[in-house]
Amino acid sequence: MADNVGQVKYPNTGSKTQDPITNGPLADGIKSEASRTGQEFRDLKSSKVVPSTTTATGQPLTYYHSLLYSLLSWEQPRATAASFASVVVFIFAARYLPLLRWFFKFLYLALGSMAALEIGGRLLLSQGLASSFRPRKYYTLPKETIEAVLEDFEQLVDFVLIEFQRILFAENAVHTVAGFSAAFSAYWLIKILPFWGLSLLAVTIAYLGPLVYINNRELIDAQIEHAQQLVNSQAHQLKGLAEERTSHATGLVKQYVGDYSNKAQEYIGNRRSTSPEVAKAPIAVPPPAAAVKKEAEPEPLIKTTDFPDAPRDEPVAQSIEKPQSETKPLVAA
Repeated sequence: MADNVGQVKYPNTGSKTQDPITNGPLADGIKSEASRTGQEFRDLKSSKVVPSTTTATGQPLTYYHSLLYSLLSWEQPRATAASFASVVVFIFAARYLPLLRWFFKFLYLALGSMAALEIGGRLLLSQGLASSFRPRKYYTLPKETIEAVLEDFEQLVDFVLIEFQRILFAENAVHTVAGFSAAFSAYWLIKILPFWGLSLLAVTIAYLGPLVYINNRELIDAQIEHAQQLVNSQAHQLKGLAEERTSHATGLVKQYVGDYSNKAQEYIGNRRSTSPEVAKAPIAVPPPAAAVKKEAEPEPLIKTTDFPDAPRDEPVAQSIEKPQSETKPLVAA
């Protein structure tokens, strides 16, 4: 009893207020949802497998096809909802928060603090403080990490290219029509909405569109089937009308060709069938052409007989003797 004298006991109110938060149903619910969300993210990551289906050209698909299908089809609702909320928060943050300025602010504060610590330590303690926190080995990216990132990037680019070509070349007509509607709507909405608003609208449709389809699949499928039947009936009607017009035009052409061929045959027969008197009549021979009288050419003023005949023999060289008087030398007097 003496030991208890002078000791004051206070009620442990803190433990009573903390127990419902840490061990109550609210905490249990949060822990349960967190564990389920983590498990769904692990399941979503394990769904990155190459699907067995191929394209119309026989090319294999990428594992992003199965990943995005599992993500957007709400097979893991908690993981899909968390990713949707993350994308929406990032769009609003990029729109309303100066993220780039914050990045540069953090960068100059970090560099300035380290420079101040290093210079102050050398001045006061003769030892730099920032250099004392330097690790023994600088961090580098492992080769396996770089290869994995490059492989993911390659698969992502291939996924975008394959899906664009499948939509462009109408591998599925419904997807092509949906892509046309989206591009046409974006062309007009970009004039009204800013880029972040258009991005938010596109993300909302991409995430919530499949959810609406899953919850109303029967009704939507019935409407799509009804629309396909209407399109097919209209196509058959147009095809029948075109065939009817074509057959009618072909009949008219054949009729005109037959009429003209009959007229041509009648005309040729009339030319060939001549009367007997015309056949017995002698063939008139055209008279010979009258000889054209040539006018006498005028006599030339110079005749060839006025010139002597040209020698026919070759000339022979002859020696010429000079007189002796000419060859006698002259004597000086």
